[in-house]
Amino acid sequence: MLSEKQKESVIKLCQSLVRLKSYSGQEDLVAKEIKAYAEQHGFDDCIVDEYGNVMLVINGNMEGPTVLLDGHIDTVPVHTEQWTVDPFSGEIRDGKIYGRGTSDMKGAVSAMIAAAINFAEDTKKAFPGKVVVSCSVHEECFEGVATRRVSEIVNPDYVVIGEATNLKLNRGQRGRAEIVVETVGKPAHSSNPEKGINAVYHMMKLLSEIRNLPVNEHEVLGKGILELTDIKSSPYPGASVVPSLCTVTFDRRLLVGETKESVLAPIQDLIDKLRLGDSQFKASVKYAFGEERCYTGALISDERFFPGWVYDDDEDFVQLPLKELAAIGLTPELSHYSFCTNGSHFAGEVNIPTIGFGPSLESQAHVDDEYIEIDQLVKATAGYSAIMRALTSIHTKERETVKHV
Repeated sequence: MLSEKQKESVIKLCQSLVRLKSYSGQEDLVAKEIKAYAEQHGFDDCIVDEYGNVMLVINGNMEGPTVLLDGHIDTVPVHTEQWTVDPFSGEIRDGKIYGRGTSDMKGAVSAMIAAAINFAEDTKKAFPGKVVVSCSVHEECFEGVATRRVSEIVNPDYVVIGEATNLKLNRGQRGRAEIVVETVGKPAHSSNPEKGINAVYHMMKLLSEIRNLPVNEHEVLGKGILELTDIKSSPYPGASVVPSLCTVTFDRRLLVGETKESVLAPIQDLIDKLRLGDSQFKASVKYAFGEERCYTGALISDERFFPGWVYDDDEDFVQLPLKELAAIGLTPELSHYSFCTNGSHFAGEVNIPTIGFGPSLESQAHVDDEYIEIDQLVKATAGYSAIMRALTSIHTKERETVKHV
């Protein structure tokens, strides 16, 4: 699939990126390394936006679609005492590269960059449109928010998400929301609880009702999960005080077509019902609000609601890459992500035709002794070039003709 020189290049690039720590909001060293690498390897342009996303551009010599390949360069933190290898070493052992971000997702980013270089060299840039590799920031805590700026700048016709698929071709994902529910009581000394209103008891009533809510299900994406992830009372510690506030957070996995309003409505209905039966019952429901500072100093902020998406198997932007991947010897199955990606913006918010393809296993994300198999890294590099060939050959469509299923 690749020459020995091409294999060596993508392996070394992956190692060099892994050796640079890049927690969310601290991606500057990796961004600088990628920019320097692009300038040395024939990219036509390198754009760095105000959030610090790095966009590497290869221009074809004919009019055609813009194909964007997106991979995030931030990682989750590590607890080094739980690793048996240096998490920032890029050490190679038994055919695997070890280190934080190898699988999630500096391996895929390296493969995308290497694939774009190979594609430009193989075609001598005689292809329609352009290819852009987006090396994006702040995905780990804010899926799709920073990449809103990427789509504004690049205006892609097709997007390839590089998150791990085990070399399968994904055409959808569940979305994610963080829902915050609060109950409000009245403080009192715990020796005289009848003089107060215990917010925790009210929350217990509400949670009992929420657990009985029906679960939506999609034929491809599965169930729209609603799972309690934390509960807090206030004041805390509550030494001799009846708690006047109780806050819980739910992780809600979103299906196609669910909106901000439709997701909160069933919980709000329960609150209204309990309030009718108890004049002292006070509660509210909303989305968690996040604010993050980028390494450039810019702030990104929004409610934590990241839509789901899925496309029909028969779409040409699904079938043509599938055929090209098979033509180079891969045997990709159609699948979907079980977790949330930047596709929540590209596909879920602005309906840009999107697929996912990446090396490694989903289960390698965020684990101790994270690794990527070199065989998968090499095959993904060849696969990205095949996908570039497939998508740049498609005549640009009006986006509104592409429908979620």
